[in-house]
Amino acid sequence: MRLHSHPASPFGRKVMVAAHELDVADRIAVDWRPVTPVAPNAAVVADNPLGKLPTLVLDDGRALFDSRVICEYLDDLAGGGRLFPRDPGVRMRALRLQALGDGIMEAAVLARYETVLRPEELRWQAWIEHQKLKVARALDWLEERVEELPAEGVDIGAVTVGCALGYLDFRFGADRWREGRPRLAAWYERFAARPSMAATRPHDLEKAA
Repeated sequence: MRLHSHPASPFGRKVMVAAHELDVADRIAVDWRPVTPVAPNAAVVADNPLGKLPTLVLDDGRALFDSRVICEYLDDLAGGGRLFPRDPGVRMRALRLQALGDGIMEAAVLARYETVLRPEELRWQAWIEHQKLKVARALDWLEERVEELPAEGVDIGAVTVGCALGYLDFRFGADRWREGRPRLAAWYERFAARPSMAATRPHDLEKAA
């Protein structure tokens, strides 16, 4: 299998954290592809008409996108029921956390694009602030419900929230998301120490890309 991704993509990291947790990372060759909304990558577009990362190309040539679909495929590949729990109630909790983590990453990436890609004289500050407010509200929600995150083990909700918090550290460290959220910060400190997270640190991968 071949994965179109980029060291800075939190969604790409999510896929690779899942792959490491499922012990299938060694079956995936990763191609680093620079992609922005205004600079599509021809190699990615050839496999994904949306031109978005991550995109997983299977050995038979079929392409899977987005991270939610890819992670569920990898879970099935590893036997199923590992990151996506079989129990309906537990599964819904994990999927809700995945949706929240994805939303944090989406808002953060949009704020990043507005700051970095748009010419300074055209930047929409209200847009940036609105995206950051989404992030802040989601983090407050997690702080109040941190017990929904697995204290031990891992599921797709934990993977997604962990990658979202890692992206905030990577791109928005000055915002100091941990302040006022001690329970979430303590959970993330434990989760970030997992080998799957250490193997996918964007700071290290960007240097190697």
